[in-house]
Amino acid sequence: MSLLGLVLACLFFAAGLAGTVVPALPGAPLIWLGMLVYGLATGFSTLEWGFYLGQALAVALVLALDYLAGAWAVRRYGGSGYAIWGSVAGIILGLILFGAMGMVFGPLVGAVIGELLARKPLTQAILAGWGSLVGLAGGTAIKLVLEIGMIIWFFSAIW
Repeated sequence: MSLLGLVLACLFFAAGLAGTVVPALPGAPLIWLGMLVYGLATGFSTLEWGFYLGQALAVALVLALDYLAGAWAVRRYGGSGYAIWGSVAGIILGLILFGAMGMVFGPLVGAVIGELLARKPLTQAILAGWGSLVGLAGGTAIKLVLEIGMIIWFFSAIW
């Protein structure tokens, strides 16, 4: 086992976990990249291709959850397709205009605006906006659990 590879992998893991809550960092892909760096440092002697494929599927699941959790929660709270698209637009615009805080409040505002554009009552629009926050929080929690599971799988595979 290469100590340098392990240290670099752990740095990528830390950055990846931070990236789950910091919008500028791609969480799960960084974790996978840390595993790849470890593999390169050890000449791929301890981890086989099936491990990397399984981890890549876990990354795809985490990325899909990022989008699906918000859409599911908006729908669960009665939001329409307008609220979902408003939430997506709110994430993008919020991130660009307001940074990390825009990532939190952008989907809420976007979902509310989307519902109002669909001529829904204000109370319904606010509920859909609340759903976007619930989806964001729930999706983040699930992503953290999956990413921690990826890291545990890594350590169990190398030891």
